[in-house]
Amino acid sequence: MDSATIRVSSSSCSSSPSSCFSKLRNPNPSPNSISSRLNFTFFKSFNRIQTPSPDFTASHSSPLKPKRRNPRSSSMSFPCCVATSPPSRTSDLAISKLERLVSEFESLSEPIDRVKRLLYYASLLSPTDDSLRRDANRVMGWRTVIPRLRRGFARALIWVLDGAEPEEVLNLKTEDLMALSVAGLQVRSNSRVNTWHNVLIGMQKRTKGLVAEREGKPPGEPFPSLVITADGIHAKGSYAEAQARFLLPDELKIQELINVLSEKRIGVVAHFYMDPEVQGVLTAAQKHWPHIHISDSLVMADMAVKMAKAGCQYITVLGVDFMSENVRAILDQAGFSEVGVYRMSSERIGCSLADAASNPAYMDYLEAASLASPSLHVVYINTSLETKANAHELVPTITCTSSNVVQTILQAFAQVPGLNVWYGPDTYMGANIVELFQQMTVMTDDEIAEIHPEHNQDTN
Repeated sequence: MDSATIRVSSSSCSSSPSSCFSKLRNPNPSPNSISSRLNFTFFKSFNRIQTPSPDFTASHSSPLKPKRRNPRSSSMSFPCCVATSPPSRTSDLAISKLERLVSEFESLSEPIDRVKRLLYYASLLSPTDDSLRRDANRVMGWRTVIPRLRRGFARALIWVLDGAEPEEVLNLKTEDLMALSVAGLQVRSNSRVNTWHNVLIGMQKRTKGLVAEREGKPPGEPFPSLVITADGIHAKGSYAEAQARFLLPDELKIQELINVLSEKRIGVVAHFYMDPEVQGVLTAAQKHWPHIHISDSLVMADMAVKMAKAGCQYITVLGVDFMSENVRAILDQAGFSEVGVYRMSSERIGCSLADAASNPAYMDYLEAASLASPSLHVVYINTSLETKANAHELVPTITCTSSNVVQTILQAFAQVPGLNVWYGPDTYMGANIVELFQQMTVMTDDEIAEIHPEHNQDTN
């Protein structure tokens, strides 16, 4: 990949390659929007987990610089409990603390200042009692954050939510904390690398458990399991319920489907994303009518050709529009233009990823690609035929799937020296490709050869 370049685009990218990995900034939550979404109120039904001292409560005029408090009164347990102040005061205080926390972080323009502020918060949190160090209290992604910083994250949210009603804790969203970003620590995604998100989820899980305990219910989602008894299969948990719908399809629907398909010589190709009930019926019917197949979007078209060769006069596609287009195009190429292809709705069955590539911004991205010779556009298969055709008019374009995208790009680099590869529209896949290629720069020749035999350290 000597002197080669790979660029990635999504619907949010501009035509400038350097901006393709930048994320759109979400508007910071304003005090008014926070107030309308959060209405912290007083409740008395839970035991205390943390009790704010009078000195600390009185210092709320400066939320990030509270007075020192008794170290014994604080712990790493998440607050899901009542403060002992009057209802109206608790509500007003909780809302204003959240607003001031956001305002304070927004006023700190330098990343290092935000880090220092988190370290200050960490200094207010006493060491965690050993009795609280158990799996039930773990926060996902915790080990990826510097210990003192993670304590700062926890302390800040404890300060904001202490005394809030359970419903208000559960209604708080990561988006409400967008303005609290810290350099190097993601805050704009709901994932295990977003520490604000992780701490909030930990608090919300604890809140759900306490609410369930109060109502005499099991604390949390039951462990997913299929219980087999003499009376049949019983599902526990949402995941197990989905499995049960797949394993126990409606027998009448199965027979009705078999009769229609066999009578009219219809083949069915369906995507993996279909609901478990649909996949359950299809899988059961396949035992009696073999021209049914569930797969990814590329294999769907290949299987349609096999069904046509076996005598199917029609192919029904259970998937989005570009999948139907692929089936139609591959059947035509294989000489089966007389075989009808049917979608499941007369209305448009869209796909956000395909829509991203049909956006004018994506064509602007490819306009820039056309000026950087030699260039190759590698487009994800989850796009329309029109998008692929328009792209090919601007830049030589090749289609890939998630399983062959790495090999496709590396083969192109091997065959065309100094190539610029422009990939889109799946930003996540593009980011993973870039990460893999960066890792390859520190691999041995043998390790690189296992990924692609025509590459080594000299071609990186």
